[in-house]
Amino acid sequence: MAKIPSPCIDVCKFKRAGHCIGCSMTKAQKSLFKDLKKDKHRLAFVEMLQRQQDALGKYSHWKLAYAKKLKKKKIKLVWDTDKAA
Repeated sequence: MAKIPSPCIDVCKFKRAGHCIGCSMTKAQKSLFKDLKKDKHRLAFVEMLQRQQDALGKYSHWKLAYAKKLKKKKIKLVWDTDKAA
């Protein structure tokens, strides 16, 4: 299995109280994700990010964009087909 990629979807505009309008990560969170080496930690980060997006709102576009990124890298996560649409 390939390494779980960054949740970044290449928008990178930090306008919502320091959160990216594309993925909801802050600059500190982006740096933190880069330091995560184990897939279980990366997966936990992505799950945390989904909860953060739900709390912040306005991130429904992210799941579809990230699912496309995962598909391109041939990575299957449980939620990428169930909740991405």
